[in-house]
Amino acid sequence: MYNIIMIGPQGSGKGTQGDKIAEKLGIPTVSVGKLFRAEIDRNTGLGRDISGYIERGELVPDDLVDQVMSERLAEDDAVNGVIVDGFPRSVAQADVLDEIFTKLNRQVTHVIYLTVSDEESVRRLSGRRVCSNPNCGLTYHVEFNPPKKDANFCDRCGSPLTQRQDDTPEAIKRRLELYHKETQPVVDFYKKRGILFAIDGNQPIGQVQAAIFSALGI
Repeated sequence: MYNIIMIGPQGSGKGTQGDKIAEKLGIPTVSVGKLFRAEIDRNTGLGRDISGYIERGELVPDDLVDQVMSERLAEDDAVNGVIVDGFPRSVAQADVLDEIFTKLNRQVTHVIYLTVSDEESVRRLSGRRVCSNPNCGLTYHVEFNPPKKDANFCDRCGSPLTQRQDDTPEAIKRRLELYHKETQPVVDFYKKRGILFAIDGNQPIGQVQAAIFSALGI
């Protein structure tokens, strides 16, 4: 069984590569960001709390993250393995994830650590555009992956494209500062366990994928 964690700064390609692993292994990707956005779209009390932190470029507090992740990892589709994107972001969260998996009689098997420069993260994220239709949610990039039909509308459903509030250069830089402060200890945490695999995320997508598949032995 594979229980994989994807670690890396914003814009490193965690979501893209996580989806490719999921397709290969037939297990779900659990994205903390997507779980958060679902709560925000439903306008729940939890979603409103989360939204405030995201808009300020701050990390969502551990208790809110833990609540969302505990519920998701216990769902039926995740019982045969899972790919976790965006969690844990601190050693405290890594301990919580261990507790969640222990209750499920599982453990983290691999940690994929994607490395990219801060400059590259800002360039990638500031150009990201997302379909405004919550039932579609297709992601584009003004430079790397623009819509083929119209620069302002989704190719698949025709809905307008938007820029996330946390994808402005100012918010991205704040998030990167927090990432370096909080997440480097997580890298060290898993490195000591011998399950961390560092991958150069600056490479083309196909090369990154090949390196990850090699690390996973698939």
